Amino acid sequence: MTPGPAAVAGPPVSAPVLLLHHLEEVMGTVVVIDVYAAADDATGAQRQEIGRQLAEAVAVLHRADEVFSPWKPASPVSRLRRGELSLAQAPAEVTEIFHRCAVARDLSSGWFDPWAVPGGFDPSGYVKGWAAQHALAAFRSGAIRGVLVNAAGDIASSGGMGDGVPFRIGIADPFTPLRLAQVVELTGAIATSGTYERGEHLIDPHTGRPAARAASASVTGPDLGLADALATALAVAGEPGLALIDELDGYEALVINPDGSRRQTRRFPVAGAGTAP
Repeated sequence: MTPGPAAVAGPPVSAPVLLLHHLEEVMGTVVVIDVYAAADDATGAQRQEIGRQLAEAVAVLHRADEVFSPWKPASPVSRLRRGELSLAQAPAEVTEIFHRCAVARDLSSGWFDPWAVPGGFDPSGYVKGWAAQHALAAFRSGAIRGVLVNAAGDIASSGGMGDGVPFRIGIADPFTPLRLAQVVELTGAIATSGTYERGEHLIDPHTGRPAARAASASVTGPDLGLADALATALAVAGEPGLALIDELDGYEALVINPDGSRRQTRRFPVAGAGTAP
C-alpha cells in the first residue's frame, strides 16, 4: 500500500477540539492517531481514560508488527514463510489473517493474492489496515466525538467532527502528490494504493510481475483491512476492477487512470456530491 495518499481536510469552525494527536513509529511507517472531543465533555478523568485507551491502541499496533512483519526474522509470519512454523502452530491472529486474506483473494477475483509474492505468504497488504481498524476499536470514551487512525494514509475512522458532520479526507493527486485529486466524506475507512511514491512494488498475481494499471485506486468501506486489500487489487486490475467493488455491500471505489481520467462506483462518497439514486 502506498504511504501517504490521503490527508485530513480542514474541519468546520464548530468542530470539537483536537483532544489528542499522537504519532507512533510502527510497522515501518508512522501511524497518526487523532481524537476529537467537545471541549466541555472532556473532564480530567475522561482525559486519563482516553490516555489509557491510547496505550491500548498503540499496543495493538506493535503486536501486529511483532507477529506479521516479514522483515523481522523472528516474527511468526517470517517463520511461516521459511517453513519453520505451521499455521496450526502460529498465533491465533495469524490464522485469522490467513483466512481473511483468502476471502479478500476470492472477492477480488485473485487480483489481491498474498500467496503470489516472492518468498511466500505475505499479508502486509491486509495487516496494516486490519491493525489500524483494531486500534480504532480501543477508543470507547463517551467524551469522544470522532477518531482517526491514519496508517500512512490508509485511514480508519469513527464518528466525525460533531453534529453529524463526517470527516473530510483528501486523496492525493498521483501526478502532483502535494495536491488533492478528490475530497471524500468518510464514515468508515479509506485506503489508497498506487505506485507514484514507492515505484513498481505492486505485483500482478496472474503474471508474477510488477504491474499497476491504475495511477491510483481508492476504496472506502466499513473495514480498513478489506479496503486496504481491495485498493491494492484495484490498483493492479485497473478500471475493470471497479465491477468487483460494485458487487460488495458497503464498499465504493475511485480509480485515477494513467491518462488522468477518473472512474468511480455510483456511491463513492465525494464531498458535497450527495448520493447517487
